[in-house]
Amino acid sequence: MKNYLALACIFCYLLSSCTNEPSPKNTFISEVDTIESKIDSILLKMTLEEKIGQTAQRGKSSRVKELPVELKDAVKRGEIGSFLNIMNKDDAKELQRIAMEESPNKIPLIFARDVIHGFKTIFPIPLGQAASFDPNLVQKGARISAIEASTYGIRWTFAPMLDISRDPRWGRIAESAGEDPYLTSIMGEAYIKGFQGDDLSSSTSLAACAKHFVGYGAAEGGRDYNTANINEFSLHNSYLKPFKKAVKTNVATLMTGFNEVNGIPASGNEYLLKEVLRDQWNFDGFVVSDWNSIIEMIPHGFAEDEAGAAEKAANAMLDMEMTSTSYQDNMKDLIEVGKFSEDKLDEMVRNILRIKFRLGLFDNPYFKPESDVLYAKDHLDAAKEAAEKSMVLLKNENQILPLDTKKSLAIIGPLADAPHDQLGTWTFDGEKTHTVTPLTSFKENHKNPILYSEGLSYSRDKSNKGFNDAVKIAQNSDVIVFFGGEEAILSGEAHSRANLNLPGEQEQLIYELHKTGKPIVLVLMAGRPITLGNIIDKVDAILFAWHPGTMGGPAILDILTGKTSPSGRLPITWPKEVGQIPIHYNHKNTGRPTIPEEFVQMDSIPIGAWQSSLGNTSHYLDVGYLPQYPFGYGLTYSNFKYSDVKILSNETKENGPIIVNAKITNTGNVKATEVVQLYFRDMVGSITRPVKELMRFKKVELEPGTSKIIDFVFTKDDISFYGLDKKWITEPGKFKLWVAQHALDNTHELEFIIE
Repeated sequence: MKNYLALACIFCYLLSSCTNEPSPKNTFISEVDTIESKIDSILLKMTLEEKIGQTAQRGKSSRVKELPVELKDAVKRGEIGSFLNIMNKDDAKELQRIAMEESPNKIPLIFARDVIHGFKTIFPIPLGQAASFDPNLVQKGARISAIEASTYGIRWTFAPMLDISRDPRWGRIAESAGEDPYLTSIMGEAYIKGFQGDDLSSSTSLAACAKHFVGYGAAEGGRDYNTANINEFSLHNSYLKPFKKAVKTNVATLMTGFNEVNGIPASGNEYLLKEVLRDQWNFDGFVVSDWNSIIEMIPHGFAEDEAGAAEKAANAMLDMEMTSTSYQDNMKDLIEVGKFSEDKLDEMVRNILRIKFRLGLFDNPYFKPESDVLYAKDHLDAAKEAAEKSMVLLKNENQILPLDTKKSLAIIGPLADAPHDQLGTWTFDGEKTHTVTPLTSFKENHKNPILYSEGLSYSRDKSNKGFNDAVKIAQNSDVIVFFGGEEAILSGEAHSRANLNLPGEQEQLIYELHKTGKPIVLVLMAGRPITLGNIIDKVDAILFAWHPGTMGGPAILDILTGKTSPSGRLPITWPKEVGQIPIHYNHKNTGRPTIPEEFVQMDSIPIGAWQSSLGNTSHYLDVGYLPQYPFGYGLTYSNFKYSDVKILSNETKENGPIIVNAKITNTGNVKATEVVQLYFRDMVGSITRPVKELMRFKKVELEPGTSKIIDFVFTKDDISFYGLDKKWITEPGKFKLWVAQHALDNTHELEFIIE
C-alpha cells in the first residue's frame, strides 16, 4: 500500500509541474506525502546541468538597468538556484516567472539580501543590540526586518553573524554580538526566531543564515580576511558554541567564512562542514559560501586552480556557491574523472530543495509587493526602543546626566546631524531621508535654547576651521553635548583600524571645548569601542550610542533628558589602549596571574633600578592589567543593591537543577533597569578553564525603593566543556559562582561542589 501511495505522490507532482496552473489540493495525498519524496521525484527528472545549476547563486549589477538575456536564459535552462541583490521588484517577479513557467522542473528561485539590522527601518548595529541584553527585543527587530524585506521578494537573509569577536580593530565586530559565547548564542537564537518566524513557509519569513562558519572573528591582528589560529579546545568551547545553538534553533542555512582555520580554509574544511556540522549536529539545511570564498582558496594556497577549489569545497559538502562559478565551470568534469560524485551532488541539491520547500516557495513562489509596511509606526517605535535599550552609559561624573531642562545646550560635533552615518554599517536599503538625528530631535523637543555647530564636517575631518564657531557657542551655553565617533564606513567588512582613537581632529576639538570650563557630555556613535585615554578626563559624561539606526535621535534625546534611564551593558571588554588587544573577560589565568597589590606601574620604577621581573605577574607596565570598562558594564540613573545571594538547591549528583537566588533592590530615586549577571568558574580541570564564564543573565526593572527576588537555574550540563577525549564533560570538583553587575564584580561570590 505504501508503494502505491508513493507512486501516486510522484505522479501527482509530475503532473502539476507540467502546467502553469496551480494543481488542486489533494488533502489525502498531501497528508501522506513528504518533502523528501517530492525531492526524490524532482531529482529523478533533473539533468546533471540542472543539478549543478541549483548550487549557483548569481546577482545582477546595479549599473545594468535591464535583465541581461543570458541571465534569463540561464534561469530558463534551470541553471541558477538563487539570486542575491535583485532589488528591482519587476526583475524579481520576471526571474521567478521564468523559473516557474519556463524552466524544465519548475523549481523556484530564492532571492537573498543582506538584511543585517533592518531593511528600511534600521535598528542599532548588532553589537549595539547585543548591549541590550534583551533577546525579545532582538527577535522583534528581526521579525520587523523580515516583514519589510519580504515585500521585495526577499526570502533569505545573510544574518545573524555569530563570530566570537575579541578584537575591536576588526571592522566586522560591529555585526557581531561581541566576545561571549553564551550571549552570542542567545542573541543568535533571537535573530533566527525573528527572521524565520513561527512558520518558515509564511510569506513574511526569511530563511536565516548563521555566519561565518567558523572562526572569522579570530583574524590575526584584527585584519579582515586574515588567518585564524584556534586550538581545538577553544574552537569547541568558544567559537562553535553559537553555531551549535543556531542549528538547534533550526536555522535554515549557514555561510562559511573567508578565513582559514588552522591551515584549512573554511570553505573547504571537511572536518567542520561534514564531521561537525552534518555528522555530529545533524544539520539538514544548506551551506553557502561567502562572496567568491571558494575560488579565494587559490590565493590561500589550498587549491591550485578553480577546478581544485571546486573539488575541495564540494567534497566538504559546501552546497551553494555565491557569485563565483567554479562549480558551474568544473563540477561536470570533476564527476566524469571521479574526483566528485553525482550522489554527493544529489545530497547538495537535496539540501537546497529542502529549504525551498520549507520556505513554501513551491506552493507560493511569488510575493506581494505591499510597501505600506515600510517605516510603519510600530516599526519605528520598535527601532526607537531598541536604540534606547542598547545605549550604554559609561561615565556620569557629578550626575551631569540627565540634563537639566532649565539649562541651555551647545550641540557640537560631526555626528550630531549625520543621518547616513547614524544608520551604521551594512545598511544597503536604509534611507537617510527617514533618519531622525539628535539635532533634529533636540530642536523639535527641547524647550530651552539650542545652539549648534558641527565643528568638524565629518568624523575624519582634519580641518580646524570650524573650531572658533564651536567654542563660541559653547561659551554661550550651560552644557556642551558633543556627538563624536566614527562614520559608518569606518566599521564593517574590510574596515579594520590599527588606531582606535577618535579619528580626525575630534580629540583636539574636545580639548578646545574643555578650556571653556563648561561640562561636556560625550555621545559616541561608532561600530566598535573607541580608545578614550586622551580625552576621558576632559569630559564629564560618556554615552555610547553605537550606530543607533533610524530612530537614534529621539532615543538619545530621551536618554539624555532622563525620560528613560540607560540600561545597556557592554557585550565586549573596552580596552584602554590598542596594545591590550585582543582583550576579553573570559581569559585564562596563567601561572602568574595579576596580583593587584603587587602591580608596579612604569612611572613608579626607580631610575637605575636593579633588573628584575617587577611584580612577577601578567600585566603591562604602562596601562596595567584592567580594561577601561569590563564586559557587562553600564551605568543607570539609579543604584542597585544585591543581597541575600545564595544557592537554594544543589542537586548535582543526578544532574538536577542548581538554583541561585538573589534579592535586587533599587536604592535610587528613579525607575531603572538592572542587568543581573551570573558567572561561574571551574577551578580545576583536565584542561585549563577561563577565569569566568557568563552562564545566565536577567533584566530587572524596578521602581525606586522596591526589590525583586530573582532565580537563576542551571544544571551540570551548563558548566560542561569539550575535553581531552573530544567529548563534552562536567568534571567533579569545586566551582565558584558570582551574581554580579559586570565581569569584574566579585562582591557576591559563592562556591559549590560537583561530586
